[in-house]
Amino acid sequence: MSSPSARRLPERSAQAARRVRARMVELPGGVFAMGSEDEDVNPGDGEGPVRPVEVAGFRVATTAVTNAEFDRFVKATGYRTQAEEFGWSYVFHLFAREVEQSKIRGSADGTPWWIAVDGADWRHPDGPRSSLWNRRDHPVVHVSHADAEAYCAWSGTRLPTETEWEYAARGGLESKRYAWGDELTPGGKHMCNIWQGLFPQVNTAEDGFVGTAPVTSFEPNGYGLYNVAGNVWEWTSSPWDDEVSSYDTWVVRGGSYLCHASYCNRYRVAARTRNTGDSSSGNTGFRVVADLDRSETA
Repeated sequence: MSSPSARRLPERSAQAARRVRARMVELPGGVFAMGSEDEDVNPGDGEGPVRPVEVAGFRVATTAVTNAEFDRFVKATGYRTQAEEFGWSYVFHLFAREVEQSKIRGSADGTPWWIAVDGADWRHPDGPRSSLWNRRDHPVVHVSHADAEAYCAWSGTRLPTETEWEYAARGGLESKRYAWGDELTPGGKHMCNIWQGLFPQVNTAEDGFVGTAPVTSFEPNGYGLYNVAGNVWEWTSSPWDDEVSSYDTWVVRGGSYLCHASYCNRYRVAARTRNTGDSSSGNTGFRVVADLDRSETA
């Protein structure tokens, strides 16, 4: 496996940078209360204590990077993702039912619902026979941290820091549990794409989706950002600050369509977890940010 530093980054495209920035919103920055001390925080995740944190102004994409956008990047640069180079990636077991047994390497330690499938990658999210048909507006998945950084290099953007991510995800709300308030389904209305039913066997899909959803599904938060809870995990540029973790371990934020209160309630806006940089799966993507021009902050 190659480290991000060993991979050659694509050259910046001015046209791509203009296109991506046109779909961003500008956040002025400020001080906000970061973290959580809720009773159901995940031990070891380091969400707390709640503390005031200052963040400078920046631009942020209103959605995660889509399959269509990543396809444009690949066609322009010839880039190959790490999953493509390794020859496999992790597919959720319910989506791998049609995969030939010869293409299955096994399951992940401790999470048997993740199946290592030969030929699974961003173009083939459920295995080699699957495609992006009717998923062009879904978030790209099976992308590693290095893949996300490569897209950023080409588009003149970068991954958000963890602080920037939470500040943007809160949408201007102060110390709320979710990006829209304190109730998961206010008035019975689903606000995000997460698991309903009995994890990991039965998803009743009451929110309308069993896998990824289009990136503009559900209502945006107060800053106009879509799907900052559920749908797919989003890479950040912040390393995981755990002495036990390897040097190439990064914070991921937002939860995914597999999150459920019985297993992973990390769709809460302060929730966080980690993954190694070369990891890829069917529920991890990314969102991009950009610095403000100096003239805008003068």
